[in-house]
Amino acid sequence: MDVYSASVWPRLEPFLLGALQAAPPGKLSVHYLRKMASYVRTREGCFPRLGWHMWRHIACGKLQLPEDLAWLYFETFDLLAPRSPEEKLEWAEALSQCQSPRELDRQRSKLSVDTLHFLLFLYLQQLNRVSLRTSLIGEEWPSPRSRSPASFSEREAKTSSHNKNWDDQAHLTFVQTHLTEILELLAEPGELSSSGQPPRDGQLLPAALQGLSLLLEGSASHGRAVHPLHRLLGRAPFQTQAGYSKLSRSYSLQKLQSWLHQALTLNPFGMSTCLRSGKKLAWALQVEGTMKRAKIARNTHLAPPGSRVVLMSQLYKQTLAKDSEKLADANVKLHRCNEAFIYLLSPLRVADTELSECRYMPFLKVHMHTSQVSDPGQVSQQHGGAGSSGDQCARPELRERAAGVRGSSPGCGRLLSPCTIHILTPTRPLLLPGNVALTLGPFHTYYPTLEDHMASVGLAVVPNLWDKPLLFGADGPTPDPASYRILPPAEFWPLVVPFQMEGDTCEVPGGLPPTYQQAVEAREQRVQDWQKTVKDAHLNKEQRRQFQVLVEQKFHEWLLERGQRQELDSLLPAAVTPSHPTDSALSTCGSQPSLHRPKEQAAQRAVGRTPTVC
Repeated sequence: MDVYSASVWPRLEPFLLGALQAAPPGKLSVHYLRKMASYVRTREGCFPRLGWHMWRHIACGKLQLPEDLAWLYFETFDLLAPRSPEEKLEWAEALSQCQSPRELDRQRSKLSVDTLHFLLFLYLQQLNRVSLRTSLIGEEWPSPRSRSPASFSEREAKTSSHNKNWDDQAHLTFVQTHLTEILELLAEPGELSSSGQPPRDGQLLPAALQGLSLLLEGSASHGRAVHPLHRLLGRAPFQTQAGYSKLSRSYSLQKLQSWLHQALTLNPFGMSTCLRSGKKLAWALQVEGTMKRAKIARNTHLAPPGSRVVLMSQLYKQTLAKDSEKLADANVKLHRCNEAFIYLLSPLRVADTELSECRYMPFLKVHMHTSQVSDPGQVSQQHGGAGSSGDQCARPELRERAAGVRGSSPGCGRLLSPCTIHILTPTRPLLLPGNVALTLGPFHTYYPTLEDHMASVGLAVVPNLWDKPLLFGADGPTPDPASYRILPPAEFWPLVVPFQMEGDTCEVPGGLPPTYQQAVEAREQRVQDWQKTVKDAHLNKEQRRQFQVLVEQKFHEWLLERGQRQELDSLLPAAVTPSHPTDSALSTCGSQPSLHRPKEQAAQRAVGRTPTVC
């Protein structure tokens, strides 16, 4: 590699977290975004920062978007901005004190975003634009993918990412294909011709490169420090190559575009690279009799913030529980995991589970950052409590942007299996097209360090909008009552994390909603009434023994009927020595479990029932 060569690649974070996984409205096409780029530069209060009221005026008045959709884009982009935990908590407190729509709008008016970054964010929504040709015949031909070198098989590439938001090759292709239009949005209006195209002698100011740094980063050579694009181009050799003129203090659009095309490469911290050469973690057990080998790989020891990835693939018939610094602020991907029980007790950035590939799999995670959901049959999710059976999954979530939940993508017939999600979120849960049989419930569990993790990332317990989902359609939010339901209190069961840890949290943060708390108390009262009935029966010692055996037998039958015996048995693992002093782990598998008396106590905590008679 030349001493003065550079590698530039698309950043993972804006593609993974910023692009809604649904086709954007037609009014967000490049034609209208060009008009918006010119408009904001000529209106006071729009440039270099754009406030909520001016964006609402543009979105609702000019682009004819619904106000809910306008706020969705504005809020989603704002969540990507780096803020301290204290700032996030202050903002949540201010929102929780708003008593009317007018007060809420007044609070929102205090938000502003970088105008150029926001323009590129809106353009990035084209990532999931529906192509009729592609939906009919598959990938378009000739495909940029076919010209890109790859050192791993096509099958592995498809396994590593089933949707464009995770697919680093799709990110590269998107930038390569649309680089001209991206640069047009950043150019000054005077640099564009009447047709909207940049002339051959067009110029781009250095300030515009800071906008482009939202999408691109790079290094002077592989393995060295990673820099945003504008800082990388601050080096004299690269400035010259990219067409920088000290006289005009600007870049030649033509030379800059040519340099970028030459420098663009696959993200060295993307999913495909992690799958191929990431550092392997010995967290999972290999189950005898299975054809597939469990894999857990990470790049967190090398990747910059926002690009840290942990991939878990083909976990089968085992319990995996982790509280590890390797998971903190990581993007976690679960793929083809079956009959596994997964507890990730660290503050994650993103956790996506392919429900079309993962079956019979409760999943608990603490999800603290902006998130979206993925491709056909995927959900960003956590573990659920009672009632997970068949293809159903139930999970609690704490998140800054509640799950964008998607069941199927255009042109694909797969739908999301019945799924229950328990959420604590200060934003409205986003439901994307194609979902069926979703159930939303309140967050219903805790573990000892939960509140510490929440405080470390600025996640408050109020406001909590878990039961106010926003249904997203191609032309804006479209009500679809059949796609989801709110969990009835009669079906609500709290979840107890069945592991001992040190910490101060001893209850669900923020408590349960009153109706659900009443349902729990009524159920506990019935248990107490039953125990009193047994006590008042004055059974002799032999009768008590027979009754105890009968209750235990029925309890074990219930475990088998509900498919929860495997989960219960896997809670008692063989001794595991942590691979790192900051890791705490529980990982077992049990293809032929057996019930022993000590497991009865675990059963009481895991499923919220008691096998004892008094």
